[in-house]
Amino acid sequence: MLSIDIIVAVIISYLFGSISSAIVVCRVMGLPDPRTQGSRNPGATNVLRFGGKKAAAIALFGDALKGFIPVLAAKLYGIDSLGLALVMLAAFIGHLFPIFFRFEGGKGVATLIGCLLALSWPVGVCWMATWALIAAMFRYSSLASLTASLLAPLYVWYFTSDKWLMIATVVMALLLVYRHRGNIKKLLAGQESKIGKKI
Repeated sequence: MLSIDIIVAVIISYLFGSISSAIVVCRVMGLPDPRTQGSRNPGATNVLRFGGKKAAAIALFGDALKGFIPVLAAKLYGIDSLGLALVMLAAFIGHLFPIFFRFEGGKGVATLIGCLLALSWPVGVCWMATWALIAAMFRYSSLASLTASLLAPLYVWYFTSDKWLMIATVVMALLLVYRHRGNIKKLLAGQESKIGKKI
């Protein structure tokens, strides 16, 4: 049975993850709601399309913090590995399905990397190295994100040897793949935009 501490931590993590950085940044900067522009995805990449690099960078950083802060706080508090795994999942799911924004969230890449960096910085570094390698080879950001995320459970297992953390990372990776299903279709059809191509 889960302790009250873990239950409270999970609820707070979900609510924290539900704060959509892209939507908040666009409102503060006087930009259109990202859910009505471009790909209609409330994420940093879509914000870049119509809001510019500054707005996109702030949204990206905010999304990463949504994963980093809850996981780091849970670690410092001393929550066990099962609780930590649930906190990771809650923050990530909050980003994908935010209660404050009609459950219309982003795709989860930045929040995932935030979670991984707080969980174990070597895992986060491996994720980023994988992303950079695949991006350099194929020039597709979505392919790099998908590959790095699908390999993340292996990195988590190698560096932590914890089954709960690995299971949570598997679930997060699968959810990320699901949210990228449109990108996967474009990749298979040869229609996905390459890095550096004007959007």
